Order: sequence, then structure tokens, then C-alpha cells
Amino acid sequence: MGLKKKSKVSAEFNMSSLTDIIFLLLIFFMLTSSLIVPNALNLKLPGKKSSSPPSNTKPTRITMDNKGTYFLNGANASFKTIEKKMRQLKKSDKSMIVVTPGKRTPNQYVVKILDSAFRNGVTASLTPPQ
Repeated sequence: MGLKKKSKVSAEFNMSSLTDIIFLLLIFFMLTSSLIVPNALNLKLPGKKSSSPPSNTKPTRITMDNKGTYFLNGANASFKTIEKKMRQLKKSDKSMIVVTPGKRTPNQYVVKILDSAFRNGVTASLTPPQ
């Protein structure tokens, strides 16, 4: 009499290897995300901070048109002249500039000035386009 062995195939899925892969991916993304440094401007947002009151001196005004021409207190100026002025402002106590772009000024010109102000340690305030 030929008796067949009943070998039942198990349809279970082994989860241990899958959880190992998930933990490895989790560790990988946690490590790589902590190494990424955002490339952004350090902006000072308005808020309730206890700071000294602003001085009564007029801030230096930098305006620009849509072609990238800069104006320092109303006079035409190059970017190098503006950077030199920012270095002078850093040395004095009047380290404040106001940046006013034109209505159609590309963002690259505005960011260039704000980045220069940040590098030179000058406080910059951006006003709405005019």
C-alpha cells in the first residue's frame, strides 16, 4: 500500500529579514539627514525680543532696479562700493542698511546684497518693492 507523505507547504512570510532592512534604511536616513546643512539666509524675523532701541541716525539705503544697477543713498554705486560701505558700517555703531528692490528686480540681486550684509555682520532690512 502506497502511503503518501503529506507535506504541507507553509505560506508564512518571514518578517525578520524585512525588519532588518527597514532598520538599516532608517539608520541610513537619520545619519544622512543630520549631515545636511541648509543653504539659506539667516533672516531675523520680527518678534518680541528685548533689544536696545534703534539709534536716531538714518540707516544706509540701498535700492536697485530691474537691470541690477545699485544705488547707495540715491547715488549710483557698484557692488564693490557697497561692500566697502558695509565694512565701514561694521566698524562703526551704525551697522544698519535698508534694501529696497524695484518691482521687477530679479531675486539674485537682492540676495547678493543680503548675503553680503550677512557676511559683513551688518543688519539688513528688506522693504517691499517700489
